[in-house]
Amino acid sequence: MNTINCPCGSGLLYLNCCQPYHLNIKTAPTAEALMRSRFSAFVVADADYLYETTHLSKRKGNSKDAYLKSAKNTKWVKLEIVSAGYDVVEFKAFYLNQKFQVEVLHEKSNFRFENGKWYYVDGKFY
Repeated sequence: MNTINCPCGSGLLYLNCCQPYHLNIKTAPTAEALMRSRFSAFVVADADYLYETTHLSKRKGNSKDAYLKSAKNTKWVKLEIVSAGYDVVEFKAFYLNQKFQVEVLHEKSNFRFENGKWYYVDGKFY
């Protein structure tokens, strides 16, 4: 896994991009970096990271088991950042459906910076 390109589409190796966030060696410095690292966490099925980077106010409906099930049941293939501001990131996440056709999840996500860390709060789907 260390020698593969990062799933987030940065062009960097996973080991030099999102993996340090997943291993809690570093924290994402921006909302966009957190968005990218969360996409990568879905690809590698890191439910702990997804849960821990979800804002405390939203964790009730997003258990680690639910994140793990979602990650394992979806084949994510590509992330495209449409726009990124201070605390809002619009993105398109491409995945394969059960018929192996590409579909797109288009979302404008809201993030909150709290206690020195970024958290995913919620999003609007298109």
